[in-house]
Amino acid sequence: MDFNRYYEDRQKLVNTFLEKRLEKKGISRVDEAMAYSLLAGGKRIRPIILMATADALDVSGYNFLPVACGLEMIHTYSLIHDDLPCMDDDEYRRGRLTNHKVFGEAMALLAGDALLTLAFEVMLEQKNVPAEALIETVREVAMCAGNFGMVGGQVIDLDSEGKQISEEELRKLHAGKTGALFIAAVRSGARLSGASSEELLALTKFADLLGLAFQITDDILDVEGDAAQMGKAAHSDEKKHKSTYVTLYTLEGAKALAQKTVDEALSCLEMFGENAEALREITKMMCGRKS
Repeated sequence: MDFNRYYEDRQKLVNTFLEKRLEKKGISRVDEAMAYSLLAGGKRIRPIILMATADALDVSGYNFLPVACGLEMIHTYSLIHDDLPCMDDDEYRRGRLTNHKVFGEAMALLAGDALLTLAFEVMLEQKNVPAEALIETVREVAMCAGNFGMVGGQVIDLDSEGKQISEEELRKLHAGKTGALFIAAVRSGARLSGASSEELLALTKFADLLGLAFQITDDILDVEGDAAQMGKAAHSDEKKHKSTYVTLYTLEGAKALAQKTVDEALSCLEMFGENAEALREITKMMCGRKS
């Protein structure tokens, strides 16, 4: 398959959907702050993973744009909040000033809140799927985004600053902070496509390993990456004295673990044959990235 064309096509589809959806304005200027971060580019990995999962099940991922784009809104809200001075205190995201540097802390906080709530409104606009499947999908996304998933992982991350934590604790941290939304993306695509129990189990294992490989790669990039290429500051983990897969395994050890995890993730896709080629290519892209 022509993966570059596949990815770019779906990236444009997501961007167009998000642009059109934000044309529907609210009652205040928070819309400008929301659009600033949501339409700032980005890889759109999570919505494309959802669509690629549907494709792996021989169902067109194009059918599920509202749910896919709701995930991107949740991801963007988390970035806005992560960048705040009370959290990671970052000045740049995706190559330009972070939301609070442009609109102020209060507006950035509210823009994130608004994107989170809009995400669920948009997901519930999904058509042509069984109501039970949509309700269960949205319920699971909410769980993955909240205290059992992303938010819970972020709290563990804050509590772990300046401490040496075990591999088990680090895995728990990132399974929530980073991995939960990947699981939400894959399981949403699978559930909306009518996956069997066996297919859902294999895809969930794949998503878990993908999230782990993505985070290990992120830790490696924080050491080796170029700030200009990444669009954000490098060496932030070291400055905050955070435990990472690099500090636990060394740089070379982390690279070996990342490759082992990628191989295991890809093995979970064998039962889907050629239909899962996009998911395989996305995995390689995410774990071989430079930004």
